[in-house]
Amino acid sequence: MIVLSVGMPRAGSGWHYNLIHDLMKTTGCADARDIRERYRLQNVLTEVNCNIGVLSARRLGLVMIPALVNTFVIKAHSAPTNASRLLSTLGRLRITYIYRDPRDAMLSAFDFGQRALTKGRPNAFSHLSDFDKSMDFMMEYVHIWEKWIKEKNVLTARYEDLLTNYDVESAKLVEYLKLNGSRPEVRKVIEQYRPSTAEGQQGLHFYKGKIGRFREAYNDEQKSLLKEKLGPYLTQMGYNT
Repeated sequence: MIVLSVGMPRAGSGWHYNLIHDLMKTTGCADARDIRERYRLQNVLTEVNCNIGVLSARRLGLVMIPALVNTFVIKAHSAPTNASRLLSTLGRLRITYIYRDPRDAMLSAFDFGQRALTKGRPNAFSHLSDFDKSMDFMMEYVHIWEKWIKEKNVLTARYEDLLTNYDVESAKLVEYLKLNGSRPEVRKVIEQYRPSTAEGQQGLHFYKGKIGRFREAYNDEQKSLLKEKLGPYLTQMGYNT
């Protein structure tokens, strides 16, 4: 079986992935990074957190070969597909999805990309050179959010809830993964990824993570445009416009 950790970019998806990965390791399941090497899946599971990219039938088929005899955790930012739905229905794919106020995620993506440029190491967000490009980029992931929340058998979480109500949200995750939350190994992982502890850990993508930072960073015109473009989605997500 595969546990698929999907997330909106800059929504704590690295944090969520590593929490899930280490929780599942308490059961003795395989490390996805080892699976990638052993089965030569470097072109399918990329980056440090084994991102599968598009959930195509081909890509999912390739990772399902080792999943016949191993359980492991992989990551994605992409939308659901017929292939992912089929595997979920068959019980071969267990899926979690995390999202964030898209205005904060958008600002975080821009900042992260520009910081990388100043260091001479451009990343996947460095092309977001202005407000309009950042907004267009984030709208793609808002539409992906819209698709994930309609999916069956998917555990959804908000970054803000995980940050401010960690005990409740981590308990939901433990239950969904069918783990014993009272086991010392499980409790140790939960404490390791508690927000106050996780901040600053390499690979978790924490930098500022402040809720509502966009209100200070964007001007009135920009905030008005965001309200116009995102208003109905923000209401459905449970955020104030």
